[in-house]
Amino acid sequence: MGHWRGPGGILVEAIILDDRPLLRVSHRVNGRTYLRGYCTTVGELGEHGVDLAELVEDSPLDHL
Repeated sequence: MGHWRGPGGILVEAIILDDRPLLRVSHRVNGRTYLRGYCTTVGELGEHGVDLAELVEDSPLDHL
């Protein structure tokens, strides 16, 4: 699955939840991660404060 990072600790992850593909949006602040919400489409990311132009895809080696 894909992972994208944005400025200010934003993390967007492509996940499967209850057999449905979703995008999970979380925000890391002072060492803690807070869930912002789930999106069914890329268009919904803006509702969670995510600017697509600022997202950078993580490389697979970043998660090892």
